[in-house]
Amino acid sequence: MRPLRRAVRILVAIGLCAFAGLALLLGGLWLDHHQETILLAPSGKFAVGRVTYDWRDPNQQELLAPHAGIPREIFAWIWYPASMQKSAEPVDYFPRSWRNALGRQRGWLLTEFMWRDFSRVHAHSLEAPSLAAAQRRYPVLLMRAGLAAEIAGYTSLAEDLASHGYIVVGFDAPYRSTLVVFPDGRVIARVPQNNADLLSGDRQKQLAVRLMQAWSADMSFALDRLEQLDASDPSGRFKGRLDLARVGVFGHSLGGATALQFCHDDVRCKAGIDIDGAPLGSAVTDGVKQPFLFLLSDHSRELKAETAPVMADIRSIYDRLPKNERLWIVLRGAGHFGFVDLTPLLSHIAHLLNIVPMSGKRQIEITRDCLRTYFDVYLKGAPPSILSNLTNYPEIEYAR
Repeated sequence: MRPLRRAVRILVAIGLCAFAGLALLLGGLWLDHHQETILLAPSGKFAVGRVTYDWRDPNQQELLAPHAGIPREIFAWIWYPASMQKSAEPVDYFPRSWRNALGRQRGWLLTEFMWRDFSRVHAHSLEAPSLAAAQRRYPVLLMRAGLAAEIAGYTSLAEDLASHGYIVVGFDAPYRSTLVVFPDGRVIARVPQNNADLLSGDRQKQLAVRLMQAWSADMSFALDRLEQLDASDPSGRFKGRLDLARVGVFGHSLGGATALQFCHDDVRCKAGIDIDGAPLGSAVTDGVKQPFLFLLSDHSRELKAETAPVMADIRSIYDRLPKNERLWIVLRGAGHFGFVDLTPLLSHIAHLLNIVPMSGKRQIEITRDCLRTYFDVYLKGAPPSILSNLTNYPEIEYAR
């Protein structure tokens, strides 16, 4: 009987240690969840404003809706160079209605233990101040998130570009974004048939192409609405202030592929940037004519069998671009998810698991400098020689 008692005592001790370890882990994650998080401060001279719009067109249908007859609609977020106004209040990173809906969707465990509390995340934008009067018109940048991610998760990039004199427009779409919360209280989540994560192989790629084409069409729709705002903004904020002859586009992951496709589809695109996105669709076969930057994370640890086809597609597009208007940059040590606010907002467990090998703030800092410098050259007429300033970052490697 003694060996049996000893075995029982050992099992009990192991169970108690496991329980104590789990309790310590959950306690640490809970404390981490409640930390205050301040996004990386914008580096430009302008204050930053933010407004949102619900853009709807009853004459067009949402082609990826669960049934026919649903009109096209997107929820747009606009960050812009602002005048300093004492009366302007700081924005919520996510409005309360969005926070509540995201919490319900993710559930208590993920919300309380795996993510920072969004109410304690502090951006640097002000709520709806006047557009800065320093110049008559400002160039416009369209921004697209990865796959179904909410566009507000890229606030760090948007705020920095706005602080340097760009009007940055991102948007979410019902049935395709993870979640959209409209001003009238409607909460619309992504439907399963638009969830590429549920598929694999050719079926996944086919759905990714359909999603990309829809997002590209949304970019054109957003530009149409911006043209209307420039002509007759009821608030007066953007009337006559949008330089729609200087439109750039950038996106991350599937959003990067969408940026490439939009430059293929819409001649209003004057320059584009693909941030770690695998090219898809007709942009691969036809190429693009606009100045274009490919900004990639470090894929050196991945299987070449997986990365080789993507790199071949990028090389094919890159080789057909004019030599003085193309750029291909790799960030050594960068992770795919480190381009977004997700990195500092995830609990430290993400770093322990090496999901994001480079410091999140460092990766965002380098990324926003690359974006700003490239668009300054091809939308603002800055000398191309300033691109060489990026070599000051030891993490940057130029593809040959």
